Amino acid sequence: MRARLALLATLLALGAPALAQKPATPPPPPPAQQADTGDIDLAFGAYQRGQYITAFQEATKRAQANDPAAMTLLGELYAQGLGVPHDDAKALDWYKLAAAKGDRNAMFALAMFNLQGRGVAKNPDEAARLLSEAAKLGHPAAQYDLGLLYLQGQQFPQDFKRAADLFTSAAKNGNPEAQYALATMYKEGRGVPKDVDKAMLLMGQASLAGNIDAMVEYAIAEFNGTGVKKDEAGAAQLFQKAANRGSPIAQNRLARILMAGRGMPANPTEAIKWHLISKAGGDSDPELDLFASKQSASVRDAAQKEADKWMATAAPRS
Repeated sequence: MRARLALLATLLALGAPALAQKPATPPPPPPAQQADTGDIDLAFGAYQRGQYITAFQEATKRAQANDPAAMTLLGELYAQGLGVPHDDAKALDWYKLAAAKGDRNAMFALAMFNLQGRGVAKNPDEAARLLSEAAKLGHPAAQYDLGLLYLQGQQFPQDFKRAADLFTSAAKNGNPEAQYALATMYKEGRGVPKDVDKAMLLMGQASLAGNIDAMVEYAIAEFNGTGVKKDEAGAAQLFQKAANRGSPIAQNRLARILMAGRGMPANPTEAIKWHLISKAGGDSDPELDLFASKQSASVRDAAQKEADKWMATAAPRS
């Protein structure tokens, strides 16, 4: 599902670890298998290939045979307006039918609708109930989001240990947001015993899976040799990857690396370019300002041109 959860303004104010305030993005509904033949679900295959009208037609056939995964897929198609007109009311109807038959993806989708007020009045309590049901059935994104609710302490009493348990389950199922959240808890010793080695192992897993906050923290640890083997070159490459994905912190660190020539060759133009981009993203740095002021006008102009080009074409942070 592509629906997003907006849960917390800040966890630090509640004494919770500094986690990324965004939900996991769960995969599309899993393909149902033909009960008798084991053939791959044609509806889901069409959905994956972007053939949404075919997906709708095939899912409709399967839904008429009481297939809950097909019902969930129909809900997704209506929710996103893929192959059919966007219609939250119809999406809700299909999700409800699938959820009543025990489909965890449908439960999660309904939770998102209740949180966002899509097709229904906002209902955080109902969303929390649905997340609990989906989490019991092993839905990784639901486990992660439910863990955030236990950190928030509104729908449920604040419980760091319960949050850590939920993050652990989701992390084992490969959820990178949960891996990052759990790494942060191990790093701070909140809800779990403090364990820097475990924190860095999980941080590395989340980084490899593409969690941008984990990339930045793992690169910082790698550059400094904190909890992992010191590797300035490896850290520089990771900072560059996160910088290209829009992290102002990574952009600032990359600028400093290019200024000092540690981990990759010094490059004043590139250093100033990334400093300007980072600064536009809200991460100022007086030392880099001073460094830029000492460079020639041609270097500064080239850096500004490259920064403007990057900012004009860059996709939003991903």
